[in-house]
Amino acid sequence: MTPGLPKQIEMEKEVQSSEDTGCMDAAKAVLLEECEEQFGLLQKLQNEIIMADTEAYDDQSNEAVNRLIAITSELEQWQEMEPKLLTTNTEVLLAVGKKELQRLHDQLKMVLSCSQAKLDAQKKILKREQTWQSEKQKALNAVTEKIVRLQQEKEKSENSVSQDMKRKIHKLKEYHSSLMEMLSDMLAEHFPLPDPQGNGSKKKRAAAYDAAEINLISLSEIIERLTNKTLETPHDPYVTIDDTFWPPYTEMLLRNGIAMRHPEDCNKIRLENFF
Repeated sequence: MTPGLPKQIEMEKEVQSSEDTGCMDAAKAVLLEECEEQFGLLQKLQNEIIMADTEAYDDQSNEAVNRLIAITSELEQWQEMEPKLLTTNTEVLLAVGKKELQRLHDQLKMVLSCSQAKLDAQKKILKREQTWQSEKQKALNAVTEKIVRLQQEKEKSENSVSQDMKRKIHKLKEYHSSLMEMLSDMLAEHFPLPDPQGNGSKKKRAAAYDAAEINLISLSEIIERLTNKTLETPHDPYVTIDDTFWPPYTEMLLRNGIAMRHPEDCNKIRLENFF
């Protein structure tokens, strides 16, 4: 390859570029001349229309009808007429077409760039939303599984818990009954009612109280009445002392702080507050 060949290629490119530039300038000049001619023709037609309007001012009604007919016929002619190019010079048309295509190419390239940027942004948003949806779906699945497991455990444990509670309540009732029986037995053994048929000095003092005519209640029944009255009517827990209460037992309850008298009526007693 000869050393002068690259310089020759560069010179040919410069010549070609200068020729293209000159061709473009010539095409612009031709188009400008034709545009000026067409613009002059439009001005001439507009002046004729203005002159015609001025002359026909006196007979405006008839002229309006004539103008409408003329404009209608002209419109039909323009609709039937095929558009013609301003110039038929192929070089001029080629140059103008190249320029228009270049401008359109630049616009489309800009639109493509903007669309690509928007597409990238939408892809990022889509990826972020998909990640968020995946995390929420995992959390939802975990919560659903836990709810199902808890429901199953609840169904299994409901019967067992109910049976366990019934068993405990039954045991508590049995324990309460046994305590009440033990208390009743202890009170009946150590605090019996007076026996009118008994012997001895103490028995005689007890027999002095006519137990045959009066139905005395035991100490256990006295305490039970006081307890029931306190629980059933806490606003009025006092029980009236009648002949069925054996005075020694009533006095013993008062002296040992188990019961207390009414402050205004000495014939009423109530169970002492132990809490």
